[in-house]
Amino acid sequence: MSQRDVKNRISSIRNIEKVTRAMEMVSAARLRRAEQRIAALRPYAGAIRRMTRQAAEAAGAEAARLPLLREHEREHRVALLLVTGDRGLAGAFNSQIIRAGIRSGQEHASEGQEVSWYASGRRGVSSLTFRGRALAGSYIGFTDRPSYADARHIADDLMTAYVDDDVDRVEIFYNGYISPLTQRVRHETLLPLQQATVLEEGGEGEDEEEEDEAGQGGHRALVEYEPGPDEILRRLIPDYVEISIYRALLESTASEHGARMTAMRNASENAGDLIEDLTLEMNRERQAEITQEIMEVVAGAEALR
Repeated sequence: MSQRDVKNRISSIRNIEKVTRAMEMVSAARLRRAEQRIAALRPYAGAIRRMTRQAAEAAGAEAARLPLLREHEREHRVALLLVTGDRGLAGAFNSQIIRAGIRSGQEHASEGQEVSWYASGRRGVSSLTFRGRALAGSYIGFTDRPSYADARHIADDLMTAYVDDDVDRVEIFYNGYISPLTQRVRHETLLPLQQATVLEEGGEGEDEEEEDEAGQGGHRALVEYEPGPDEILRRLIPDYVEISIYRALLESTASEHGARMTAMRNASENAGDLIEDLTLEMNRERQAEITQEIMEVVAGAEALR
């Protein structure tokens, strides 16, 4: 490779490095905003979760009569919602969700269940379509900054499918945000609610709040519901499903920005290492040419003696 070729490669890599540095900075700024939105949502999501569980306990047998709390006798069809991004260049962010969803779909199929596919994000939609999966619902264009209206749209489709007996179970796959360097694939059940995490103990920040609400004798304060707990539960359940999907969208957005920031930082560092290697190679070539020229001059001088 000539010096000119090496110089051209170094120039191209420097341009790529500038782009990856800029993308890293943009992702870092968007990540901070996404973290703030998650922090602002957690108290509300925790309150909805706590109130829904308490209302379900108070409603007792009446809760089972609500359409979204009614468990289907047999699970013939399962809805899988895959939450991905609209863009790539984020490492394994999209691919790990798609792999987990496809693997789960194959497991359900091996058990004789039909799978109804739903996907959020262009990457998930295109990947499932490419693999020949027919989509019952696709949602794109908002993964950089999802709104509550986007979550409500998805939730309405899934709740309608469940109430109309088009699906007997709803599961969701998304990247849970832990840190800019770490995103964990989360697989949760949304419907039926008896199998969802909303009715389980140990939600984030709930244990401390419930301890504060408990009396000195260790008993939870009595609550009188007006209207009845079943009516309140009827209003709370759609809110819970919507807030659960909204939380997943926000977590996925933060995870995407974190994954892209990390990927672009690694790309920039690799570009810097490659530039150093090419610069060293160019210097060696230059030194070899200078040495060759000196040897030719010396040889010419010797010939003139």
